[in-house]
Amino acid sequence: MNNVASILILAFLALTFLQSGYEKIFYWNDNVTWLKEHFSKTRLKNHVPLALAHLLIVELISGILCVVGGIQLFTNNGREFGFYGAIFSCISLLMMLFGQRLAKDYDGARTIVIYFIPAVMAVYWLN
Repeated sequence: MNNVASILILAFLALTFLQSGYEKIFYWNDNVTWLKEHFSKTRLKNHVPLALAHLLIVELISGILCVVGGIQLFTNNGREFGFYGAIFSCISLLMMLFGQRLAKDYDGARTIVIYFIPAVMAVYWLN
């Protein structure tokens, strides 16, 4: 039963981060433009493309590890890839939370917490 819940959370995290990565790759300029304005009054204002690139890498790692982890868990009850996918998902969300708090976007930060809860659950279940 725990495997089913873990697979569903890994699928949720994989969809979340692979779609987010896709949007960053294919709409890079739109994202950079919006984020430059979003962070215009913060220490990140001159580092938006670099910060976005770092986030993109962590999101893609998260999504790929969650996909592989879900397959591994389904096929042989292995938990390693899913566990690391959940860890990277938490890191990605913490990066975003830091940015939202820095920008004083408290509604955005609150939304990230909604994603963080299942990510932490996955870390706990797959440990």
